[in-house]
Amino acid sequence: MFVSPHLDINSLGHLTIGGEDTVELAERYGTPLYLMSEEELRDNCRQYRRSMEEFYGGRGLVAYASKALCCKAVCRLVVEEGLGLDVVSAGELYTARAAGVPGERLILHGNNKTPDELAMALDYGVGRIVVDNLTELRLLDTMAAATGKRPGILLRVKPGIDAHTHSFIRTGQIDSKFGFALETGEAMAAVKEALAAKELELRGLHCHIGSQIFDIQPFCHAARVMLELMDSIRRATGTALPELDLGGGFGIPYIPDNDPVPYSRYMEEVSRTVKEFCGERDFPMPFVIIEPGRSIVGTAGVTLYRVGGVKEIPGVRTYVSVDGSMADAPRHALYQADYTFLAAARAGQPPARVVTVAGKCCESGDLLGENVPLQPVAPGDLVAMLSTGAYHYSMASNYNRIPRPAMVLVGEKGHRLIIRRETLEDLVRNDLD
Repeated sequence: MFVSPHLDINSLGHLTIGGEDTVELAERYGTPLYLMSEEELRDNCRQYRRSMEEFYGGRGLVAYASKALCCKAVCRLVVEEGLGLDVVSAGELYTARAAGVPGERLILHGNNKTPDELAMALDYGVGRIVVDNLTELRLLDTMAAATGKRPGILLRVKPGIDAHTHSFIRTGQIDSKFGFALETGEAMAAVKEALAAKELELRGLHCHIGSQIFDIQPFCHAARVMLELMDSIRRATGTALPELDLGGGFGIPYIPDNDPVPYSRYMEEVSRTVKEFCGERDFPMPFVIIEPGRSIVGTAGVTLYRVGGVKEIPGVRTYVSVDGSMADAPRHALYQADYTFLAAARAGQPPARVVTVAGKCCESGDLLGENVPLQPVAPGDLVAMLSTGAYHYSMASNYNRIPRPAMVLVGEKGHRLIIRRETLEDLVRNDLD
């Protein structure tokens, strides 16, 4: 029934997360409220780490893509579980540093890194900087020379693969703002320039083909394409690059019909592709990096909302309006993403009707879910939106001057606040008279 094994129903018929009653949590912390299962977060990290050890002999790194959910508590947790961290901005880098993440465990991404962001990365000793374009390559080389540091870099390559997902989250095709194109020879030219840069250490290549992908084959295809390029580089330059970063993009279940491939099977299949290629070409087995984000935090999250009004339009639809909005749950408005909804106090009952869950922003498109089955609800009842751990808090805004919700981590030792609820005072903190 549930998209997560850490969700259940107690004797009162209430939805629980990590054994804690969601109705009680809403009473204590208010709504809207983000809840995260600590046990599921750790379990997901451990699955990836075990798979890396099993299929790559431990010669690899799982780097959590912090853009999915970046806060100090989550950064600390994933590093405690032996993972690295992928950051994309000064803010994410600052958060990781504030959480005590060692610089060598960090990978800095981004298609338009500022000089200040690159300076932060050099100062903090970031382990790898993924270079996106020649302007950035040359700037980083100059900055490194001025600081006396020699950063390790990866070059981001567009492998020319169109993963079948929403157009907004496809990144591996030639028409993308990210990386060097393979088909045009741009990638090989960038490699040669990077190898010639005296202040930079070119460690390897990076690719990312998209997000929320269920099929294994695009990942296997991407791995082979990237290895073909690495072999071509060896033949052209005499250098066998030692690292290959295959990115992330692994899908999760948002609704019961979603059936993602187990992460261990993904790791097994892709590793087989890598090993077979290296055996065929006598190419040194690279150090492999993957960057899961959504698949670590997505299903670990639940958001609780309080129903305000129920509006029935005969012959059209029924709107259930909640105290949240696209400001704290933007993915349906952005991507038409589907979700599972439950009445938190009646989670064990069958759905009574199909409804549209509407937010409180002054936008007709402020909908959290359309045509979703839901148990009976009335004003004051709680609605739970499942699989909200990824790209909800991290993409939340203050549209209509709505404060962002609190976040609570639920674990074996109970529950604790890890992000406080914003106040009205927070909304005007940066305003000048």
